[in-house]
Amino acid sequence: MNTSSQVFESLSALLERNNILTSAAEVQGIICGMLGGGMPLESQDWLEPLADVINQGETLPKEVITAFKSLFDTTCQQLVEGDFALVLCLPDDAAPINERGNALLNWVHGFLLGFGLHQADLTGCSDDVKEGLEDFAEIARMDEEMSEDEESEQALFEVMEYVRVTVMLCFNELGKSAEQQQGEPKTVH
Repeated sequence: MNTSSQVFESLSALLERNNILTSAAEVQGIICGMLGGGMPLESQDWLEPLADVINQGETLPKEVITAFKSLFDTTCQQLVEGDFALVLCLPDDAAPINERGNALLNWVHGFLLGFGLHQADLTGCSDDVKEGLEDFAEIARMDEEMSEDEESEQALFEVMEYVRVTVMLCFNELGKSAEQQQGEPKTVH
């Protein structure tokens, strides 16, 4: 089984080889945002909006689609496992702190983008979800350099954990698992 940093590295290399100007972190952020915003887990309608956002609507190469589907499946599995099993697709802990920090900012930006595609009405959301989304907007705007010290490492770790827990909170409140959808009436088109 690949670690999240191995997934990040291989997906980043794949995106670069195919001249797709986004990061692996942002891709998983978008996927988590769509799922956390209420997109059904078994939805097949996520790839086209993702391509629109990250590849100007151009069709994605087959190997990129395969990698994205794998990331999507793994992410879905982690979200439904509970126990806060979600692992963010970010660089290895040994990477420079600013590289990890920028990847986290890209991840959060992607989440907000994906969330907005599936959830425009926050009136029914809990205060915790609303506060988390406001915090994400603040996190996405951060741009100062971090120093390579223990205090910055601890701060980055705490923000990463906060992001992870907030995503799980959004998914648990607004996301749709297969069990939840079975209880909902099916719409016929």
